[in-house]
Amino acid sequence: MAKQQITVPDIGGAEGAEVIELLVSAGDEIKLEQGLLVLESDKASMEIPSTLSGKVLQVLVKVGDELSEGHPIIVVETAGDEAADSGASEASEAGEAAKPKESEKAGSDPAASSRDDDAATPGKEAPAAAQKPQSRTTQSRTTQSRTTQSAESESREVTLLVPDIGTDEAVDVIELCFKAGDEVAEGDSLVVLESDKASMEVPATEAGRVVRWLVKEGAAVREGDPLVLLEATAQALTEGSASAGQGAGDTRSDDQDKANDRSAAATGPSSAAVAAPAKQATAAADVSSASADSDNSLAYAGPAVRKLARELGVDLAKVAGSGPRERILKEDVQGFVQRALSGKGPAAVSGAGIPAMPEVDFSAFGVIETVPRTKLDKLTAANMQRSWLNVPHVTQFDDADITDLEAFRKSMKAEAEQRGTRLTPMPFLLKACAHALRDNPKFNASLTADGESLVYKQYVHIGMAVDTPVGLMVPVIRDVDRKSIWELADEVVELAEKARERKLKPAEMQGGCFTISSLGNIGGNGFSPIVNTPEVGILGVSRAAVKPVWDGEVFQPRTLLPLSLSYDHRVINGGDAGRFCTQLVAVLGDIRRLLF
Repeated sequence: MAKQQITVPDIGGAEGAEVIELLVSAGDEIKLEQGLLVLESDKASMEIPSTLSGKVLQVLVKVGDELSEGHPIIVVETAGDEAADSGASEASEAGEAAKPKESEKAGSDPAASSRDDDAATPGKEAPAAAQKPQSRTTQSRTTQSRTTQSAESESREVTLLVPDIGTDEAVDVIELCFKAGDEVAEGDSLVVLESDKASMEVPATEAGRVVRWLVKEGAAVREGDPLVLLEATAQALTEGSASAGQGAGDTRSDDQDKANDRSAAATGPSSAAVAAPAKQATAAADVSSASADSDNSLAYAGPAVRKLARELGVDLAKVAGSGPRERILKEDVQGFVQRALSGKGPAAVSGAGIPAMPEVDFSAFGVIETVPRTKLDKLTAANMQRSWLNVPHVTQFDDADITDLEAFRKSMKAEAEQRGTRLTPMPFLLKACAHALRDNPKFNASLTADGESLVYKQYVHIGMAVDTPVGLMVPVIRDVDRKSIWELADEVVELAEKARERKLKPAEMQGGCFTISSLGNIGGNGFSPIVNTPEVGILGVSRAAVKPVWDGEVFQPRTLLPLSLSYDHRVINGGDAGRFCTQLVAVLGDIRRLLF
């Protein structure tokens, strides 16, 4: 057995990244690539994976520490020589693999070689740059915009590239923060990228107007890929030309300083006025609820916004986002503080007018234990509260006779085992709902944000609520109407397992048209599920039970499945819901209807 330290890897040049969450503790057994902690900088949050497997002997950092590349994280007890040999082998392979890449870059980009020479000249040295010249050269090449013509020419179009993102693997574009024609200031977030380990904002290195995007949401990009064509201002071009001869280290330092200055300037007079008395304001206007215990990382906001929120003492869970997909912007945080200072308080910001719950000292009545809620629990609660406050809910109840369906399903058990899958009632529910959605298109629609139009979807993606140890998760099964029962059975098992193991990707939980929440064998005769906006309907399924049903002559034992259909009354009326339920009950009662 051997003791080894795991240190912070290359995090894309970020300095002083804050530890916002520890994922392991002393005594834990960890595996290779398992997440150890979550770091957050001004522009990105990232999960640091383990480079070793073994037993955690000591955690060397705590939440709130600021770390940089090379800082020790934990001490791990490994298998000794085996681990060392493995590490040496991996390092050797990595070195060999890096050689052709460096050669290729040097051969294809003479300018890069020139910049390498410049970066290595005396007077521009930095210890980190001397150790990793290739990384700094890449940073310099990618963070600077690719100008189509020189500053002296009439053209002012520049192409902004993906900067160093700390990985060679492709990452997904999950949001474009501007549209064609918008004005962009230097340092503004252009896009939001997301990988399995981190989400990050890519700032603009030039100021100007967006001519056109060179990527789209959902695309996979790597370092150096073109992002957007920008019509830069004359000032931006002049500054770009003046800084073209600087070394990579100076460029990055200057850009960071400018970004910090812009962040302070962008807050405008309002934030400058409230920054100094922020602590007093929180006490006077209930912003104090945003204490150090608040988990702002749950909010849909970028790292820069979360940093501003921490500085002003704002709980992002109480801030309504005005950006795309309700993303919280800096302006939203500043507006929240202004309203708090004016005496309106956080409740007024939500628009609900709901008074805050009073604090109760439960320890006065007996022994208590306080357990922090999980992130998923808090995120789910916030989403459900938002939906409940904004959607006028109506729930309709019915029973489906699934006697024949259950008999058929059980008869297919042996074939399911041969196929290596499990045939639960869920694939039949999914298929029946897909038929009902096809014939009742209002249930497969969504309201636009302004409430003026309906968006009818030509696809059928259905969410499936899964109960996990950390909370409720809803993976989405796509194109349900086009898949067979066997295909749906395989996907149900696969996604449910991934949900319980916390391996679902964000894309696998997005794009749903309708949701099924099944209590299965848990119990209950019925419940009122909350619509998951922007969807307009959700089906609650309770435990089936055998009950006597009068057939006109005698009572017959039949298996009845309680159904609870909740819907958005702004879009769905009682007649629509009645027809949907009637068709759903008919299909579940006679699965031969699935053929039509």
